[in-house]
Amino acid sequence: MNNPADPDRALRIGLVSVSDRASAGVYQDQGLPALQSWFSTALSSAWVMETRLIPDDRTSIEQALIGLVDDARCDLVITTGGTGPARRDVTPEATLAVATKEMPGFGEQMRQISLQFVPTAILSRQVAVIRETADHAALILNLPGQPKSIKETLEGLKDTNGQQIVSGIFAAVPYCIDLIGGPYIETHETVCKAFRPKSAIRTKS
Repeated sequence: MNNPADPDRALRIGLVSVSDRASAGVYQDQGLPALQSWFSTALSSAWVMETRLIPDDRTSIEQALIGLVDDARCDLVITTGGTGPARRDVTPEATLAVATKEMPGFGEQMRQISLQFVPTAILSRQVAVIRETADHAALILNLPGQPKSIKETLEGLKDTNGQQIVSGIFAAVPYCIDLIGGPYIETHETVCKAFRPKSAIRTKS
């Protein structure tokens, strides 16, 4: 078993898709495949994942998040879906309920990115938090439900020449994981360049 404090171990990612209809088999879930595809393209360092497909139920979401952090020892947990204003949208409430720290900058940046495309992005309620136990911590992020929005939120916006216009939220994730004791994450810069202070960047041998 990997030592959770080992910075060279594989990143453990928990992916949670929150949808009444997809979890009931009414239609095929799109959130989990979109996230899996993005991470396969973006990460150059080792990673493993665990997935959950659950209904829009606060207790179920809280249990899934707690299980992925406390039991599965995930370093990063990402949810997709359930962040709007509808009565059944309770992902942010469940996320905040299991948190020890809030990370409001992530939600602010997600809405800033989405507002470049649609004015209704102001209705999105995504949050980000840290959940800490005695010997482990994880970053939990709420993402939108649509594959296109998931990609835009993680990567940010680029011009036709591939230059970054607006930074995606994942640029800050590797350093956040460093700070909470997780493994060192490296990315393919053509997809998403991770930002770290110079003092935190490893020199390649």
